[in-house]
Amino acid sequence: MIANKSQELSNTLIDQASASADRAIKSTQRVANEALDSLSGSVHEMRDMAVPALNRTGEQIGALAQRGVDAVRGGSQQLRDSAQRASDTTVGYIKDEPVKAVLIAAATGAALMALIGLMTRSRDRH
Repeated sequence: MIANKSQELSNTLIDQASASADRAIKSTQRVANEALDSLSGSVHEMRDMAVPALNRTGEQIGALAQRGVDAVRGGSQQLRDSAQRASDTTVGYIKDEPVKAVLIAAATGAALMALIGLMTRSRDRH
């Protein structure tokens, strides 16, 4: 009989320990799930805040790039216009003063040839 009571007491203690361990495991799982849910919510909130900021940044970069392209186009058009005016002025001068134009061209060519000759000789010396 004492052995039976001892066995029953042992079984009761084992059942109580098992139930206590189950409650501890379930409590730990619940706390872990709550923590994960909270973390997931925080991540979603951060993503929701970051997406509009990234979109605005992308739009600003696009606008800045477009302004750069427009500025280059405008600058190249101004350069073309300036070159056309210079060409027109030069053609007009040649028509008005053909002898002077030929003399200026010959003098410019002679000066360039002399400069090239000096540069070539200075390299040969070194």
